[in-house]
Order: sequence, then structure tokens, then C-alpha cells
Amino acid sequence: MQTHEIRRRFLAHFENAGHTPVPSASLILDDPTLLFVNAGMVQFKPYFLGEAPAPYDTATSIQKCVRTGDIENVGHTTRHNTFFQMAGNFSFGDYFKEGAIRHAWTLVTGTLEDGGFGFDPERIWVTVFENDDEAERLWQEVAGLPPERIQRRDGRDNYWDMGIPGPGGPCSEIYYDRGPEHGLEGGPVVDEDRYVEIWNLVFMQDIRGEASPKYGAAPIGELPQKNIDTGLGVERVAFLLQGVENVYETDLLRPVIDRVQELSGRSYDEGTEEQGVRFRVIADHVRTGAMLIGDGVVPGNEGRGYVLRRLLRRVVRNARLLGITEPVLVDLVGVVRDAMGPSYPEIVTSYERIAAVVRREEEAFLATLATGSRIFESAVSDVRASGSTTLPGSSAFALHDTYGFPIDLTLEMASEAGLSVDEGAFRSLMDEQRSRAKADAAARKHGGADASAYREVLERTGLTDFLGYSDQRADATIVGLIVDHVGVPAATEGDEVEVMLDRTPFYAEGGGQQADTGRLFGDGFTIEITDVQTPVPGLSVHRGRVLHGEATRDAPVSAQIDVDRRAAISRAHTATHLVHAGMRKALGDSAAQAGSLNAPGRLRFDFTSPEGAVPASVLADVEDEVNTVLLGDDEVRAFVTSMDEARKLGAVALFGEKYGDAVRIVEVGEYSRELCGGTHVGRSGQLGLVKLMGEGSIGSGVRRVEALVGIDAFRFLAREHVLVNQLAEQFRAQPEELPERIGGVVDRLRAAEKELETIRAREVLSSAGSLVDGAEDVGGIALVAARTPEGVGGGDLRSLAGDVRGRLQARPGVVALFAPDGDKVSFVVATTEGARERGLAAGDLVKAFAPAVNGRGGGKPDLAQGGGSGVGGIDDAIAALRTEVARAGG
Repeated sequence: MQTHEIRRRFLAHFENAGHTPVPSASLILDDPTLLFVNAGMVQFKPYFLGEAPAPYDTATSIQKCVRTGDIENVGHTTRHNTFFQMAGNFSFGDYFKEGAIRHAWTLVTGTLEDGGFGFDPERIWVTVFENDDEAERLWQEVAGLPPERIQRRDGRDNYWDMGIPGPGGPCSEIYYDRGPEHGLEGGPVVDEDRYVEIWNLVFMQDIRGEASPKYGAAPIGELPQKNIDTGLGVERVAFLLQGVENVYETDLLRPVIDRVQELSGRSYDEGTEEQGVRFRVIADHVRTGAMLIGDGVVPGNEGRGYVLRRLLRRVVRNARLLGITEPVLVDLVGVVRDAMGPSYPEIVTSYERIAAVVRREEEAFLATLATGSRIFESAVSDVRASGSTTLPGSSAFALHDTYGFPIDLTLEMASEAGLSVDEGAFRSLMDEQRSRAKADAAARKHGGADASAYREVLERTGLTDFLGYSDQRADATIVGLIVDHVGVPAATEGDEVEVMLDRTPFYAEGGGQQADTGRLFGDGFTIEITDVQTPVPGLSVHRGRVLHGEATRDAPVSAQIDVDRRAAISRAHTATHLVHAGMRKALGDSAAQAGSLNAPGRLRFDFTSPEGAVPASVLADVEDEVNTVLLGDDEVRAFVTSMDEARKLGAVALFGEKYGDAVRIVEVGEYSRELCGGTHVGRSGQLGLVKLMGEGSIGSGVRRVEALVGIDAFRFLAREHVLVNQLAEQFRAQPEELPERIGGVVDRLRAAEKELETIRAREVLSSAGSLVDGAEDVGGIALVAARTPEGVGGGDLRSLAGDVRGRLQARPGVVALFAPDGDKVSFVVATTEGARERGLAAGDLVKAFAPAVNGRGGGKPDLAQGGGSGVGGIDDAIAALRTEVARAGG
């Protein structure tokens, strides 16, 4: 059974049972506790946490997931993927254990004719939480499973929670027995390669405290309603139903393996196990990379970007180990596109952008490999020079951490060079790095403020009614007050307070748009609002300060936003949509929004640009086109429709945003159409003017454009006009002649600077004779050690040293020149052939005196150079050099 058919059957099964189908969320939701979406329940967290009421009683989805915690197992086991599809059914206070077991059993063992998966019920095993008598009884009653195929396990295997205080509950996992040829008898507790887990049913009923029931702690309470959260591994079901040996050989990944066979000329099925692992790692990682880029991730050096970069580089590294030396990523993501496209059409439509990103990343990594190889060879030389046969772990770690050089390649190249690697020291350094990363992740997981006070208000009063699309002021009631993270009945003058209203015209920060500011006026009190946030979905929290009087809960207020600020922000937000549309028209769909800021009178627009900098001519064209749209004074229209209809209309969705079935579209005439929850002007002409200020890089493959809008743009151009007029007056030229006039002045200045450098070089070189005349005889060796004038450049310093050495002719001689420059110093050492015959090598002499100037350097026996930060130590350096020369002379 093909994977796409498995997906179809799963969704159809639960839709027929009354579940609402919910599309997969992006892999990069705005959740501070997660790097990537890693489970089907993530997009439903607000409903499980009680932060928002669920819009449906039951739901079903097939969620894109990425987990990298088991990355080292990828390719080695039958069942680990970094990217996988988690099919799930969810109940929010509707059915519980009996319903979840019945739904799962019917689908897993149902016949193909009835829409099921057709698994043999005699080969199904399940596990339950160690004290869950009810689940064991239901498996026997609902599914007819014999007790010997129901096994109990402790919380580490059969209890689920989020890793922090919150909802949790016991699990029941469904396994399929692959048969005795795949391992030992005895069920999942004995062998999880033979007995493969396909579905986990979570009975979410508890509230856990600081200590988790996974490790024996008791829950601190029960949830107000019992929920169901399940996750079926689509890839695992596919490999079982398709009769292959592992998840990598299913219909969605085997095409990548086949293509790698063609490119490498090596066999997957007949090669060594180590070779097979490389094929499987490539297949897994290239798919994950394509899916991550499809959802807006770009390679980088931290966070999500670092994970993506690591995955793509593992693909390239394994391809090289299979003998593929040509670029391979673009070819392989094309195979992924063809395999995944039927279920994820966005991979097809975004293919050109994905291909551009991986092409650039592979080119960069191949350059890194070249650099790393040179560093490796240098490290090997140092090891051999020391008489050792082991490359230090610190060298291997530096290659890995600083240059991105994979440890596997280091090990292989070291072996070819007849060396071993101190893997223990390397692993220790890696463990230290991982510990730091885990500490950072833990801080991120627990970094959010306690939301219990917000949830109490939400449960008591419901969602905040947002009126800001149409109203700039509104009568409202205070439904909650928080001071110092604690709910209070009243707040008095001077208190920093968080205010919750039943209805509000204030826009809460989101979608790149800054929050409204303004005031709340009550009977005898005024609160100045400086920020509005949504710490839990659907609840607007107004943050500010009580200016006078006492504000109390349940008090009526008049909520009034700063109208001028809102208008300026709305102009900026509409302008961002136009700039986005203009960039996409100029650069193609690869110019996808990667972030934005809409502030009063200005905007910042980040977008993906795999090809690098945007030419100034393109920016000028975009600016001209956007301002032409303003002249057209097009209507700006916002309306709500279904997600399916939005796709048909061609509305642009943004990476990382979560969209429900009903979405809001903002149109600017026919020029721009985006999904957006922000505020906008009524007509494009209200923007007045948009001035692009330039663009630059903010990360690998991501560019940023900044612009001014409306009166701010006009004021900037007015200042520019004054400046241009002043320059025109100074140069006695017309404004259009300024570039040529200024260019001419710059050219003359550069010529003058070059002439000055030539004169200075002549003066420096002219001192060579006097330096030779002052040579000091140290044990029969002529030593010229001197401080040059301030600011002599490195090139002049080398030329002078070479000239002095030449004038020494056949005499054994050492020349050492020190050039101070502020608090720094550069130095050059040159030796004659006679000095080298007496054992004086320039590079060794540098090592003898460099510490005196807090410096370092090196070179060849005849010439070496370096620098330091201890200009005050030049005299000590000369003394150390004299001592070293004296040893050879003696």
C-alpha cells in the first residue's frame, strides 16, 4: 500500500467517524519551547492546556514532524527518521479510552475493502501503563486481545507529558510482530526491532507538577476534562504494509536511494552494512532538508538553521564517502519533490527556491571541506613533527566545530595518513558542547512566564473580543488585573499593571505589527497602555501604568487607542505587503517573507534570497512599481474565507504562521493578496510615499529591506534634497553632475595617497644602508635588530628586511625589524645563507622573542613574520633575539 493511500485511509476513517480534518501546521510554529513541531498534538496545545476553547469536539490530522534527538540512530535502525508524518486523532472532552481503542483497532485490523489497513489481528501486541487496569481490560473487551499480548511498562515508556508542569497521562502503544526471523520472542518488552510500535494512544487526564509521573511521581491533580491525543507513524505503517526491511526503503524514500546508486555506481542492496547506512542517511536527511526549507528554514549557524545545515552537510559528506564528488543536493531534492508532491504540493511550487538554497549551501560546504582539508594537513604535520601518531581530540574538535569538518572524514583521512584520532577527548569536548546546548534548551523551555493567572481569566471570561478592525475606541469592562504576575482585585496609582478587557480596540503585537498604545479611562482612574500581548491564545493583555486613581476588576472603561500611531503603523503594514509583492514579482517566489516589522512610519522586510544580494537596479524598480500602485489609489479590502478558497485565490501564506480553516485575506487591488491578521489603510493612496532605504544580509540566504512610509519618507527626501543642494553649491555643479564630480575628487585623493605611500616606501628603503652600517657582531654573526618609524606597512617592512639582508652579502646575518603602529607591532625576520648554515632559522627565532611583544608568527627558515599587541616589549624582544643568536654564534 502506497504511503499516500495510507494517509488517505487514515483521514477518511476518522472523518467518517465525525472528526474534523485539520491541515498540518508548519514545521516552525511560534512556540518558544520547540525548535520544530515534533508531534501531531503541538498545534492543539492551547486546547489541551485550556488556554483556548477547542473549535471542535474531535479532530484528525497528519502532521509534518521533525525530531533530531535520535539523529545518530538514523540509518542504523529500522524505524528512525528525522522527518516523519504523524497521523493522529484527538478528542477534547468527547470520547476517552474506550473510544480511542475502538477507533484504532477498527482501522489497524479492518479489511482493505472496508477502508482499514488489514493488519493481522493475531500479530498485534499492545503495552499499557503499569497501573492502568482499565486500559488492559478495554483491550480485552473491545479488541479481544488475549492477556499474554498485553504488556505493562513503567512511565518511561508508557506515560506522556510535555516535560514541564501541565497536562499528561498514561499511554497505550500498539505494536506489530514482524515474525521470528526479525528477532526474539517475548513481545515489545524484549525486542522493539521485531515488535515495531506503530501507534501511541495518550489518555490525557492528569496534571503533573515539577516531578513527572514518567519517573514515579504522582500527578498533582486531574484535568477538568479528559482528552485523547494519538500519534500513528505513517512511515512505520508504510514499511510494514509494503513488506520492506525498514522505513528508508518505502516508496517515499527508496527513490532517493535508487538515485544515489546511479550517481555513485555502488549498490545499496549488495554493499556493506556501513555503506547501507550512508545510503539511508542521505535518503532521510535530504527529505528532511527539503521539507524544512519548504517551510521557510534557511541554513545558518544557530537554532533551526544550524540543524538544517548539519543535515545537508551530512548528506554531502556521506555522498562523498560513497564516491560522489560532484554536487548532489539539487538532484536529490528533485527526487524528494516528485515523491512528496502528491501529499505536499507546496514542495512542488517552492522547488526552485528549495533548489537554490541547497545549491548555495553545498557550494559553501565544498569550499569548507577544501579549507578543512588544508587545516587537517597542517595538523597532521604538527603531529608527525612531535613524533606522535595520534591527532589530538582538540584538533579534531576544532575541525568539526570551527570549520564544519565532519569527524567521520577526519577519522578516515587520519587513517589514510597512518594516524589515529584521540576520539575520547573529541567526544568529551562534544559532550561539553551538547551539555551547554541542553542547558540553553532547558532555559528556553522554562523561559515563558507563568500563564496560570492568564488562564484563570480566560476560563472565567472567555476570549477577548477584538474590535480594532473597525473601532478606534470602545466601551469595555475590566475582567482581570495582574500586578507582579499575581491576579489582584485592584491596582492603584503608580502600579505597573496588566489589564484584561472583555472587548478591545487595541491590536496585540503579532504578524510583525507593533502593538497599539493608548489609554483606558474609568470612573476616577486612568491607565496608560504601552504594550499589548497575547501570552495565551485569544486573550489580549494590556500592559501599562495606572496614572491616577484606583482601577478595579469589573469596572467599566473607555478604551482609546493612539489614533495617529495606529494610522502610521497601518500604513507601514500595507506598505510591507506591497514591498513583498514587488520583490516576488522581481525575484520570483524564492523571495518569500522571512520576517517583518511594522512600526510607525517605517518597515523592515526580511526575505529569502538564495542568490545573494539584490541589485540596486532591482530595488529601484520595486520602489517605482510600489509607488505606482499608490498613485492608482487601489482599494485595500479584507475578508474572511476558507483556507481552500484562499489557496485558489493565490493568497500568499507566511512561513511559521498557524492558520485555521477560516482565514483573513488582505488585498491591495489586484497587486497583492496575503493572509494577514493585521490592520491596514482603506486605500493604497493613503500611504503617500514609500522609500526603500537599501538592503543587506542578516544571515545565510536571508536579506533585509528597510523602508520609510508616508510623512517619514517625505521628511527623509526633504533632508536629502537639502544635502544635495549643499553639495551642489560646494562643488559648483548641478545635482546630476555630483556623482562625476565627487568621483573625480575621490580618484585624485587616492592617487595622492598612493604617491605618499611611494614616497614613504622610498624613505623607509633608504634607511637600509644605515641599518647595515649599524649591524652588531654577535659571536661572528651580523645582527640587525631595529625599530622602524611608526606606521610602516607589512609590505614595506618585508622589502626593507630583504634589502638589508642583501647588503650583508656573504656575511652570516640575521635581520629583525619591528614596526610599531599604536599599541600593536608587526615584525619581520630574515636570515642569510651563512646564518642558516649555523642553525639560525627565521621561524624558530620568531618563537624565541614573540612572547615579549605578546605576539605570534612563523614562516620559513629564510623569512618569517608576525605581529603582537605588546609594543612596549620591543626592547625585550630584541634582547631575547640577541641571546638566541649568541647561542648559535658561541
